Order: sequence, then structure tokens, then C-alpha cells
Amino acid sequence: MSTHPPFRKVFDGVATRDQMFQLFNRHKDNPGIDPISGTPYAGEYFEIAAEQYHFMLALLPPLFQRTGMFGISEYKAGYVTSVFFAIRIRGRERWFHGFCDLSDKRCPDAMRVAIIAHETGAVDSMTRQEKLEAIWSATHAGFKGIAGEANPDACPPEHHSKRSILVNAGGQGTILKLLEELNDEEIGKLLPVPQVAG
Repeated sequence: MSTHPPFRKVFDGVATRDQMFQLFNRHKDNPGIDPISGTPYAGEYFEIAAEQYHFMLALLPPLFQRTGMFGISEYKAGYVTSVFFAIRIRGRERWFHGFCDLSDKRCPDAMRVAIIAHETGAVDSMTRQEKLEAIWSATHAGFKGIAGEANPDACPPEHHSKRSILVNAGGQGTILKLLEELNDEEIGKLLPVPQVAG
């Protein structure tokens, strides 16, 4: 049975080349996370442009390659590596990058199926959790943290180890709020790029 986390989209829209490289390392500044393990990345995916797909294909010899999919020979960490997908969705060719844990050999195919299922779903294709992941990814390390890590007495014990983020609370100024407690309006303001129709 697979132990990788659920597949999740971590960026809304099509990532530029610079955004793609930032997303490759999106966990490096996150407090309380060990990016060396590769675990924080496993199961994450985002959309890229055709030029990024072909650039990465030419960059390193692929670990594996088959129709519409290839894996990078340089692992992120452990068994986690980058897999790139070319997928026809609703009659249009689209390209994606995902981090797959190859300790489960079915992971690339399962991710491909998950991407297709997700991208052919609702008009607003990102779930609430995916929006929160995108916000967390795009927020500078100085504006986010782990509740209770620096000052355990500053928040209730049940909130310790939860992700928190600075938000503009209007008349209250800037406040620290648990990521999971952001409301729809705050999520709309904090998403790194405008949402696009599916």
C-alpha cells in the first residue's frame, strides 16, 4: 500500500520558469520542516508551460521516459524526484511538474490520473486545501511560522505545531492567524496569482 501523501496542486495558474524553480524549493525556508527528507514535497504538483517541460527534458538524462511523461535522474531527496507530464485535457495539451515518491512505482501513473481528474473537475479547480498550500508556498518565511514554536505560551497548546501566517485584519492591523482558519475573503486576497477558469 502506498505511503505517499495525497496528490495536491500547490500553485494556481501556469508557473513561469522563475516560479517553477521557486516551487522546486518551496519548503526550504519553512520552519519545522526537514526538506532533506523529500517528504514535504511528495505528492505536490503544479502546471508549467511547454517550454519549461522541454527545457527540463533536455537538461539532464531522464531517469525514465515514456509517452507524455519523464522523470528527472537527480532525486530531490530519498526516493522523491521530479516527474514531468504532457497531458491532453479537454482537447488542449497541458504540461505539469510533480514530485513523485518512487518507492511506490505506481506513483507517476497515479499522479497523472489525479491531475486529469482534478483538472477536469469544477470550474474553480483548486480545493480549499490546495489554495492554502499555494498561499503558504508564496508567503515569505518572515511572514509565516509554526504556532508555539518560538513562544509556547503565546497560543493555546492545541494550536502548537500548526502553521500560522500574518494577515491584514483591517482596523486591527496585521495579526497572526492560523493558516487553516483563513476565511474565503482572506484566501482570495492572499492567493499568489488570480484564479483562472478551468
